[in-house]
Amino acid sequence: MAVTIAVLSQKGGTGKTTMVRTLTDVFRRIGVSTLAVDLDPQGNLSDYLDVAPEASPTVGDVLSGRASAVDAVHDGIIPANLGLAESELAMSGKMGRELTLRRALREVSDGYDVVLIDCPPALGLLTVNALVAADYALLSAEAQYFAMQGVEQALEVIELARENLNPDLEWLGVVLNIADMRTRHSREAYDSLREHFGERLFEQTIRQSIAYAESAERAQSIVDYRPDLGIDYLRVADELLGRLGLVDARGRLQPLLDDVAA
Repeated sequence: MAVTIAVLSQKGGTGKTTMVRTLTDVFRRIGVSTLAVDLDPQGNLSDYLDVAPEASPTVGDVLSGRASAVDAVHDGIIPANLGLAESELAMSGKMGRELTLRRALREVSDGYDVVLIDCPPALGLLTVNALVAADYALLSAEAQYFAMQGVEQALEVIELARENLNPDLEWLGVVLNIADMRTRHSREAYDSLREHFGERLFEQTIRQSIAYAESAERAQSIVDYRPDLGIDYLRVADELLGRLGLVDARGRLQPLLDDVAA
């Protein structure tokens, strides 16, 4: 059974989708079979992974019962488009609506080591579905004044999912994204999160750069497009694998880390 991780944030613009895309790429490079699930109606992860806009079926079809998860996998991703917003509305009136994604992924997760779910930038029904389907939750927070508030709001939703629907859900921690640690503002955001959440805050931050948008436009991993920035994600992946206890995979990552850092 795959380890399933829901990656979420309280709002958009926190680098969440780039993190899912890059972690997917890094894991695959070291032999960790990874399924990406785009649960955002904007479909940015699908674009980033170069899925054709007309690809069908999508995660919206899966959630509405029109297709199986197995049939919706396209080159290692279950994609999304704006039709997902309609599927979310249709789900809202159904009994057991919070369990829809969990049930759907059962038939496909056995074929992978890791499933990464890119949640929408809102703490609504789709995000709850992701948390109920997941073993772990990982937060992305932008290095700005309201980072603490955003993390606390996301944690409230995680706790609700744990108390009512998924008691085994664990919080892996929070990654400080879009950070310029040369500025006092970013350093204060990091220190505030460290003070409140201790080791739950990842040591490695993700630097702010326009290069992430450029790599997304080219549907190219930042590890290839700008290895000097990609090293940030490799180090986050290293921390993440450590927190998951995936020792062998972490060992396979080390040569890649050494190569990019050289």
